[in-house]
Amino acid sequence: MSILIKNVRLDGHKKDVYVEGKYIKTIGEKLTCLADEQLDGKGMTLIPSFANVHTHVAMTLFRGFGDDMPLMPWLQERIWPNEAKLTDEDVYWGAKLGILEMIKTGTTAFADMYHKVSSTAQAVDEMGVRGYLAGAVFDNFDKEARKKTIAANEADMKALENYGDRIHFVVGPHAIYTNSGELLKWANDFSKENNILFNMHLAETEGEVTNCIKEKGCTPVRYLNKLGILSPRLIVAHGLYMDEEEIGLLADNGVSVVHNPASNLKLASGLEFKYCEMKKRGVKVALGTDGACSSNNLDMVEAMKLAALIGKAWRKDPEVIPATDIFKTATQVGHEVLGIKAGVITEGYLADMCLIDTHSPAFVPNHNFISNLVYAANGYCVDTVLCNGKVIMRGKHVEGEDEIMERASKCAYNLVRR
Repeated sequence: MSILIKNVRLDGHKKDVYVEGKYIKTIGEKLTCLADEQLDGKGMTLIPSFANVHTHVAMTLFRGFGDDMPLMPWLQERIWPNEAKLTDEDVYWGAKLGILEMIKTGTTAFADMYHKVSSTAQAVDEMGVRGYLAGAVFDNFDKEARKKTIAANEADMKALENYGDRIHFVVGPHAIYTNSGELLKWANDFSKENNILFNMHLAETEGEVTNCIKEKGCTPVRYLNKLGILSPRLIVAHGLYMDEEEIGLLADNGVSVVHNPASNLKLASGLEFKYCEMKKRGVKVALGTDGACSSNNLDMVEAMKLAALIGKAWRKDPEVIPATDIFKTATQVGHEVLGIKAGVITEGYLADMCLIDTHSPAFVPNHNFISNLVYAANGYCVDTVLCNGKVIMRGKHVEGEDEIMERASKCAYNLVRR
């Protein structure tokens, strides 16, 4: 399969881009390559697609359910009791809805943590994107529960081997306050033995830090360091409450951090994400939306804007986190964290790309395309999306989108009734 994109704007210049198989083969002017399909890029700008490195994709079923609550009451009273009722069908259609939303806003790769991993994997496979999928792992400091969750993870990893190279299993203990040290050490060993990523929430709230000091005698990052589980395989989500020494520990051990600005704001977890300090020390910082009931959407363009503006505001410095930096965070760095050869438009890289429709007020005048994208637009400026060298959205339409929205809505209403 080959695709030729003609007359598209790339880095401020009109270019043609030839895709062969999964990869970008040639970038040039007035290319005459014969291709199976040709796309007209007139009026469009080509960008790499986004990587959403922390979400709970099937939580689209809970969008608008349990709003305006603190984190722990929200989890304990609204989310966890209803998640206990989830069926495979619920997760499948909830995941399809979330993936649909991500495609329509330019995301083709995501890291997920949720129940019923095989149902999400089926949705990822059918929708044509890349999924790094972890189950929601809890042992709640109980030995029998620990045995069950370990067995479940081993079974989930084996089940995901039946899918292609767009789908990867990730081990994902929920957090230090829902899992024992024994389970966390097992997860680290499991990730090392199987060469897979290890994904968890960490240092998200002041309460988590206070309780960790009270119960473990140290802060969350120091606790993981004592357990010996800081490594380049580890991705921590949120990471709001870390001091300089802890950031140094992350840097020294190659740990990546995912900033989730919308969720942090809505749950009032905190503002002062230390993006600049982490980057200075060499920590890879990626961007995520979190789930659609704690951020309410999966739009990475909105996540870029929030991350940049909040970072400027709490520092009282308009020069920090410029648009070009946060765009790179959402594209190139996110893909690097997941180990995907994508995130830039370069020959030899995977053809995971978006055509942006610049015929809208948000891009007029177009003095600076990246500035307009980050500060003025939203994700629905995306017109066409390619993943793995295939067109998965064309003219802002994804095949089967009406059925997905209808079926997911029915699952959501039936779930909360149950």
